[in-house]
Amino acid sequence: MTSAGTGGGYDPATFEKLFALEASSFWYRARSDLINWALDRYFPAASSFLELGCGNGYVLDRVRQQHPDWKLVGTELFEEGLVNARIRMPGVELRQLDATQNPYDAEFDVAGAFDVIEHVEDAPAVLKGMFQSVRPGGGVLVTVPQHQWLWSAADVAAHHVKRYSRRDLIEELRAAGFEPLRVTSFVSLLLPAMMAARLTKKETADVEGELGMAAPLNAACLAVMRVEGVLIRAGLRLPAGGSLLAVARRPH
Repeated sequence: MTSAGTGGGYDPATFEKLFALEASSFWYRARSDLINWALDRYFPAASSFLELGCGNGYVLDRVRQQHPDWKLVGTELFEEGLVNARIRMPGVELRQLDATQNPYDAEFDVAGAFDVIEHVEDAPAVLKGMFQSVRPGGGVLVTVPQHQWLWSAADVAAHHVKRYSRRDLIEELRAAGFEPLRVTSFVSLLLPAMMAARLTKKETADVEGELGMAAPLNAACLAVMRVEGVLIRAGLRLPAGGSLLAVARRPH
Protein backbone atom coordinates (compact mmCIF):
# COMPACT_ATOMS: atom_id res chain seq x y z
CA MET A 1 0.00 0.00 0.00
CA THR A 2 2.58 2.47 -1.19
CA SER A 3 3.11 4.57 -4.24
CA ALA A 4 5.78 4.59 -6.88
CA GLY A 5 4.66 6.86 -9.68
CA THR A 6 1.90 9.06 -11.05
CA GLY A 7 0.56 11.50 -8.50
CA GLY A 8 -3.04 10.32 -8.95
CA GLY A 9 -2.22 6.78 -7.88
CA TYR A 10 -2.32 7.26 -4.12
CA ASP A 11 -3.72 9.52 -1.42
CA PRO A 12 -0.82 11.06 0.54
CA ALA A 13 -3.05 11.45 3.62
CA THR A 14 -3.04 7.66 3.94
CA PHE A 15 0.62 7.53 5.01
CA GLU A 16 0.02 9.01 8.45
CA LYS A 17 -2.99 6.76 9.05
CA LEU A 18 -1.02 3.63 8.16
CA PHE A 19 2.13 4.62 10.06
CA ALA A 20 0.36 3.95 13.36
CA LEU A 21 -1.01 0.58 12.17
CA GLU A 22 1.78 -1.12 10.25
CA ALA A 23 3.86 -2.54 13.11
CA SER A 24 0.91 -4.36 14.67
CA SER A 25 -1.14 -5.25 11.57
CA PHE A 26 -1.22 -8.96 10.69
CA TRP A 27 -1.15 -8.01 7.01
CA TYR A 28 2.08 -5.98 7.15
CA ARG A 29 3.81 -8.40 9.51
CA ALA A 30 2.96 -11.55 7.56
CA ARG A 31 3.73 -9.98 4.19
CA SER A 32 7.13 -8.78 5.43
CA ASP A 33 7.90 -12.23 6.83
CA LEU A 34 7.20 -13.68 3.39
CA ILE A 35 9.29 -11.03 1.62
CA ASN A 36 12.29 -11.57 3.89
CA TRP A 37 12.04 -15.33 3.44
CA ALA A 38 11.90 -15.03 -0.37
CA LEU A 39 14.81 -12.59 -0.37
CA ASP A 40 17.05 -15.03 1.52
CA ARG A 41 15.74 -18.14 -0.25
CA TYR A 42 16.22 -16.94 -3.81
CA PHE A 43 19.04 -14.42 -3.47
CA PRO A 44 21.26 -15.73 -0.65
CA ALA A 45 24.37 -13.91 -1.91
CA ALA A 46 22.67 -10.49 -2.07
CA SER A 47 24.15 -7.52 -0.22
CA SER A 48 22.17 -4.61 -1.67
CA PHE A 49 18.46 -3.89 -1.99
CA LEU A 50 16.37 -1.17 -3.61
CA GLU A 51 12.72 -0.69 -2.69
CA LEU A 52 10.51 1.35 -4.99
CA GLY A 53 7.43 2.91 -3.41
CA CYS A 54 8.74 2.30 0.10
CA GLY A 55 6.00 4.39 1.72
CA ASN A 56 6.54 4.70 5.48
CA GLY A 57 9.48 2.30 5.27
CA TYR A 58 8.01 -0.68 7.12
CA VAL A 59 9.21 -3.38 4.69
CA LEU A 60 12.62 -1.77 4.17
CA ASP A 61 13.10 -1.49 7.93
CA ARG A 62 12.32 -5.18 8.35
CA VAL A 63 14.95 -5.97 5.69
CA ARG A 64 17.39 -3.68 7.51
CA GLN A 65 16.81 -5.48 10.80
CA GLN A 66 17.58 -8.82 9.17
CA HIS A 67 20.52 -7.51 7.10
CA PRO A 68 22.06 -4.54 8.93
CA ASP A 69 25.21 -4.67 6.79
CA TRP A 70 23.44 -4.36 3.42
CA LYS A 71 23.36 -1.32 1.17
CA LEU A 72 19.71 -0.22 1.31
CA VAL A 73 17.93 2.46 -0.70
CA GLY A 74 14.24 3.36 -0.52
CA THR A 75 12.37 5.55 -2.97
CA GLU A 76 8.91 7.05 -2.71
CA LEU A 77 6.93 9.47 -4.84
CA PHE A 78 5.38 11.28 -1.88
CA GLU A 79 7.33 13.24 0.71
CA GLU A 80 4.65 12.37 3.28
CA GLY A 81 5.82 8.75 3.27
CA LEU A 82 9.50 9.66 3.34
CA VAL A 83 9.02 11.78 6.48
CA ASN A 84 7.87 8.69 8.37
CA ALA A 85 10.47 6.44 6.75
CA ARG A 86 13.22 8.76 7.97
CA ILE A 87 11.86 8.51 11.51
CA ARG A 88 11.83 4.74 11.22
CA MET A 89 15.25 4.37 9.58
CA PRO A 90 17.65 7.21 10.36
CA GLY A 91 20.76 6.91 8.21
CA VAL A 92 19.17 4.84 5.43
CA GLU A 93 19.31 6.43 1.97
CA LEU A 94 15.80 7.58 1.04
CA ARG A 95 14.87 9.68 -1.98
CA GLN A 96 11.79 11.08 -3.66
CA LEU A 97 11.38 9.40 -7.03
CA ASP A 98 8.82 8.54 -9.68
CA ALA A 99 9.51 4.85 -10.26
CA THR A 100 8.59 5.07 -13.91
CA GLN A 101 11.78 7.15 -14.24
CA ASN A 102 14.21 4.86 -12.40
CA PRO A 103 17.77 6.26 -12.74
CA TYR A 104 19.72 3.29 -11.38
CA ASP A 105 21.83 1.15 -13.69
CA ALA A 106 22.88 -2.34 -12.48
CA GLU A 107 23.55 -1.00 -8.97
CA PHE A 108 21.61 -3.51 -6.81
CA ASP A 109 21.43 -7.24 -6.23
CA VAL A 110 17.66 -7.16 -5.66
CA ALA A 111 14.87 -4.62 -6.19
CA GLY A 112 11.41 -4.80 -4.66
CA ALA A 113 8.01 -3.20 -5.22
CA PHE A 114 5.36 -4.26 -2.72
CA ASP A 115 1.75 -3.41 -3.53
CA VAL A 116 3.00 -0.65 -5.78
CA ILE A 117 2.65 -1.40 -9.50
CA GLU A 118 -1.12 -1.84 -9.28
CA HIS A 119 -1.27 1.91 -8.56
CA VAL A 120 0.62 2.87 -11.71
CA GLU A 121 -0.92 3.23 -15.16
CA ASP A 122 2.42 2.41 -16.79
CA ALA A 123 3.37 -0.56 -14.61
CA PRO A 124 5.56 -2.06 -17.40
CA ALA A 125 7.78 1.05 -17.19
CA VAL A 126 8.30 0.40 -13.47
CA LEU A 127 9.28 -3.22 -14.12
CA LYS A 128 11.63 -2.24 -16.95
CA GLY A 129 13.28 0.25 -14.64
CA MET A 130 13.67 -2.46 -12.00
CA PHE A 131 15.30 -4.69 -14.61
CA GLN A 132 17.75 -1.91 -15.40
CA SER A 133 18.49 -1.26 -11.72
CA VAL A 134 19.60 -4.81 -10.81
CA ARG A 135 22.80 -6.54 -11.82
CA PRO A 136 22.76 -9.50 -14.24
CA GLY A 137 21.92 -12.52 -12.09
CA GLY A 138 20.13 -10.29 -9.60
CA GLY A 139 16.40 -10.17 -9.26
CA VAL A 140 13.14 -8.67 -8.12
CA LEU A 141 10.41 -9.35 -5.61
CA VAL A 142 6.94 -7.99 -6.37
CA THR A 143 3.62 -8.24 -4.56
CA VAL A 144 0.26 -7.21 -6.05
CA PRO A 145 -3.44 -7.71 -5.25
CA GLN A 146 -4.89 -10.74 -7.05
CA HIS A 147 -8.15 -11.54 -8.88
CA GLN A 148 -10.00 -8.84 -10.75
CA TRP A 149 -13.28 -10.43 -9.60
CA LEU A 150 -12.37 -9.27 -6.08
CA TRP A 151 -12.52 -5.65 -7.25
CA SER A 152 -14.49 -3.54 -4.78
CA ALA A 153 -14.73 -0.09 -3.28
CA ALA A 154 -11.60 -0.93 -1.29
CA ASP A 155 -9.62 -0.96 -4.55
CA VAL A 156 -11.11 2.37 -5.56
CA ALA A 157 -10.26 3.83 -2.14
CA ALA A 158 -6.70 2.50 -2.47
CA HIS A 159 -6.37 4.06 -5.95
CA HIS A 160 -5.68 0.74 -7.66
CA VAL A 161 -5.54 0.62 -11.44
CA LYS A 162 -6.11 -3.14 -11.52
CA ARG A 163 -5.93 -6.40 -9.63
CA TYR A 164 -3.63 -8.97 -11.22
CA SER A 165 -4.01 -12.53 -12.41
CA ARG A 166 -0.99 -14.81 -12.15
CA ARG A 167 -0.74 -14.80 -15.95
CA ASP A 168 -0.82 -10.98 -16.09
CA LEU A 169 2.05 -10.68 -13.64
CA ILE A 170 4.19 -13.32 -15.32
CA GLU A 171 3.65 -11.73 -18.72
CA GLU A 172 4.62 -8.28 -17.46
CA LEU A 173 7.75 -9.65 -15.77
CA ARG A 174 8.80 -11.51 -18.92
CA ALA A 175 8.13 -8.46 -21.10
CA ALA A 176 10.50 -6.50 -18.85
CA GLY A 177 13.21 -9.13 -19.44
CA PHE A 178 12.93 -11.13 -16.22
CA GLU A 179 12.87 -14.90 -15.79
CA PRO A 180 10.13 -15.76 -13.26
CA LEU A 181 11.34 -18.15 -10.54
CA ARG A 182 8.31 -18.40 -8.26
CA VAL A 183 4.82 -16.93 -8.40
CA THR A 184 2.41 -17.86 -5.65
CA SER A 185 -0.77 -16.56 -4.12
CA PHE A 186 -0.90 -15.59 -0.48
CA VAL A 187 -3.69 -14.42 1.82
CA SER A 188 -5.18 -17.70 0.59
CA LEU A 189 -6.52 -19.26 3.77
CA LEU A 190 -8.20 -15.96 4.58
CA LEU A 191 -9.62 -15.58 1.08
CA PRO A 192 -13.18 -16.68 2.01
CA ALA A 193 -13.33 -14.03 4.74
CA MET A 194 -11.85 -11.46 2.38
CA MET A 195 -14.38 -12.34 -0.30
CA ALA A 196 -17.24 -11.95 2.16
CA ALA A 197 -15.95 -8.59 3.38
CA ARG A 198 -15.22 -7.16 -0.06
CA LEU A 199 -18.07 -8.54 -2.12
CA THR A 200 -20.76 -7.65 0.41
CA LYS A 201 -19.43 -4.09 0.68
CA LYS A 202 -18.76 -3.28 -2.97
CA GLU A 203 -19.98 0.29 -2.58
CA THR A 204 -18.17 1.21 0.66
CA ALA A 205 -14.62 0.86 1.89
CA ASP A 206 -12.65 1.31 5.10
CA VAL A 207 -9.11 0.19 4.28
CA GLU A 208 -7.61 1.50 7.51
CA GLY A 209 -10.48 -0.07 9.45
CA GLU A 210 -9.69 -3.48 7.99
CA LEU A 211 -6.06 -3.16 9.09
CA GLY A 212 -6.90 -1.68 12.49
CA MET A 213 -9.10 -4.56 13.60
CA ALA A 214 -9.52 -5.65 17.21
CA ALA A 215 -6.43 -7.26 18.74
CA PRO A 216 -7.85 -10.82 19.14
CA LEU A 217 -9.01 -10.93 15.51
CA ASN A 218 -5.71 -9.46 14.33
CA ALA A 219 -3.81 -12.14 16.27
CA ALA A 220 -5.99 -14.88 14.80
CA CYS A 221 -5.40 -13.61 11.25
CA LEU A 222 -1.65 -13.44 11.89
CA ALA A 223 -1.68 -17.05 13.09
CA VAL A 224 -3.50 -18.14 9.93
CA MET A 225 -1.05 -16.22 7.75
CA ARG A 226 1.87 -17.87 9.52
CA VAL A 227 0.43 -21.32 8.78
CA GLU A 228 0.12 -20.24 5.18
CA GLY A 229 3.73 -19.09 5.23
CA VAL A 230 4.84 -22.55 6.32
CA LEU A 231 3.01 -24.05 3.35
CA ILE A 232 4.65 -21.61 0.92
CA ARG A 233 8.10 -22.27 2.38
CA ALA A 234 7.49 -25.99 1.95
CA GLY A 235 7.06 -25.42 -1.80
CA LEU A 236 3.29 -25.33 -2.15
CA ARG A 237 2.13 -22.91 -4.85
CA LEU A 238 -1.20 -21.63 -3.65
CA PRO A 239 -3.48 -21.12 -6.68
CA ALA A 240 -5.77 -18.39 -5.33
CA GLY A 241 -5.52 -15.64 -2.76
CA GLY A 242 -5.94 -11.98 -2.02
CA SER A 243 -2.39 -11.27 -3.20
CA LEU A 244 0.42 -12.57 -5.38
CA LEU A 245 4.14 -12.79 -4.65
CA ALA A 246 6.48 -13.01 -7.64
CA VAL A 247 10.21 -13.70 -7.56
CA ALA A 248 12.12 -13.20 -10.81
CA ARG A 249 15.72 -13.01 -11.98
CA ARG A 250 17.54 -10.85 -14.50
CA PRO A 251 19.44 -13.34 -16.69
CA HIS A 252 23.24 -13.19 -16.83
